[in-house]
Amino acid sequence: MRMQKKTILVTGSSGTIGTRLCEKLLEQGHRVIGADIRKNKWNPTIDKLTIRVDLRNRVQTLKKLPAKVDLVIHLAANARVFNLVVDPTMARDNMEMTFNALEYVRTNKIKGFMLASSREVYGNTGHSTHAEHEVDINCCESPYTASKLASEALVWAYYRCYGLPFVIFRFSNVYGMYDDSDRVVPLFIGLAKKHADIVVFGKDKVLDFTYIDDTVGGILLAVEKFGKVNTHVMNLACGRGTSIMRVAEIIKKKMGARSKISAKGNRTGEVIKYIADIKHAKKHLDYKPVTSIEKGIDLSIAWYLKHLYK
Repeated sequence: MRMQKKTILVTGSSGTIGTRLCEKLLEQGHRVIGADIRKNKWNPTIDKLTIRVDLRNRVQTLKKLPAKVDLVIHLAANARVFNLVVDPTMARDNMEMTFNALEYVRTNKIKGFMLASSREVYGNTGHSTHAEHEVDINCCESPYTASKLASEALVWAYYRCYGLPFVIFRFSNVYGMYDDSDRVVPLFIGLAKKHADIVVFGKDKVLDFTYIDDTVGGILLAVEKFGKVNTHVMNLACGRGTSIMRVAEIIKKKMGARSKISAKGNRTGEVIKYIADIKHAKKHLDYKPVTSIEKGIDLSIAWYLKHLYK
């Protein structure tokens, strides 16, 4: 049976995941509309499809975004955990953007909503592997975490009050391309290219690094199967943990860098150990992440050396 083509609005379409998701949705034949406050500097085609809108502004959101879409995928957020510790007003922005996106959906009677949440909602619990039901508000570590917990709660409220079908994804350390921030992988690749010293915040920190095409592949499966998986909350990650020290060592070795690797303490607000239990996504989406950390870093290095660190 041929997949039904949809009109899909992606908020945060100029970001890392948003850019790649829009590319893949277009490849599948969907009509894509982007929504972002920023220009898409990675893909001019997606930039032309993107509506400039400040999602923190409810009036602007409701006025600028089109009424007739089939599905909204809400990725827009301030996503650097420590940045929101330094400036917690960025967490308030996240909550306002989710609220306004939901109001846009409710007002226009749109029949589907997907939310990008985060592994940060699990907090530091003393164990590493987390399934979807294990969220505890008492483990909220940071303003960023609070913004994602609040966003998830809002989605559930709109489902119970207004019957809005939804899927919530919890992502973890997505890497690979379209990211020139100070996230670990692009930062370490840039430093290794210059043979500069690499500092790891958290010698024993172990996280679930997920190559971007595995993450986007999971979203695409949920788009295809939305009618069967609405009201589901799913971890979309690799399902394997890797220490940040090892990530630094892999990048240094693969790039032949002379960089010195050192460690400092964990930063305030950040999760220290996280591995996703992905059985739920495997069962309901047939989700199968295929990219090992070694292969993902190979692909990442190739992309960054071609596009950013020439």
